[in-house]
Amino acid sequence: MTDFFQLFFSGLATGGIYALAALGFTLLWQAAGTINFAQGEFVMLPAFMMLAFINMGAPFLVSFLLTCIVATAVLGWAFKRGIVDPLFKFGMMPIVVATIGLSIALRNGMRAGYSAEAHPFPSLFADQLFNIAGVTITLADVGTLVLALLLVFATQAFLQKTITGRAMQAVAQNTESASVLGINVPRMIFYTFAINAVLACAAAVLVTPTYLAKFDMGESLGNKAFFAAIIGGFNNSRGALLGGLIVGV
Repeated sequence: MTDFFQLFFSGLATGGIYALAALGFTLLWQAAGTINFAQGEFVMLPAFMMLAFINMGAPFLVSFLLTCIVATAVLGWAFKRGIVDPLFKFGMMPIVVATIGLSIALRNGMRAGYSAEAHPFPSLFADQLFNIAGVTITLADVGTLVLALLLVFATQAFLQKTITGRAMQAVAQNTESASVLGINVPRMIFYTFAINAVLACAAAVLVTPTYLAKFDMGESLGNKAFFAAIIGGFNNSRGALLGGLIVGV
């Protein structure tokens, strides 16, 4: 029974990471009406970015902030302007096909340009164990689950409680009506892509210490996050959390 609870809690922690990636699926679906099948690689790429900054001697927090800035530019602005915007007028399928191609290109590009080997990644949390009623829980699992939940709830609060968040939701529901109301639709859509990039960076920090930085790490993560988004519903951001936890367990 103790083994069951240990595996269950570890699954919840992993599910929290899936929830972050699944939330990215739902945000982009609501903003652009498409599915980004490179979502897993959007987690893999920041992991290698951050590892590069750390190897240059930058502190962990500085590396994370720099990675968020670069990821927002590359995975947010460049992805939107270079792939989504030109194909948007042709419907969903061309964007889906393009993101599948992007996923393959990022994996193979990282393998050829950086390394095909798995690289260790520093953890936010100390290597510490807790024993609760005979159940051994790691600090990493506790911290990962707590941070993932906080990020999901913070994103939800931003979308529901702030003017910008409500404008983003209005755009997601009806682009034309939002434009008539004076909402800057392109800006709100960009904010959605930027939030997705930052969530991907956070997921990279949480998942890579366990799974190591490897060119194909995003493939499995992306598939499981996609299943989590299906379970929770692409039009339901809260459902991404539930779907992630279910897939993790």
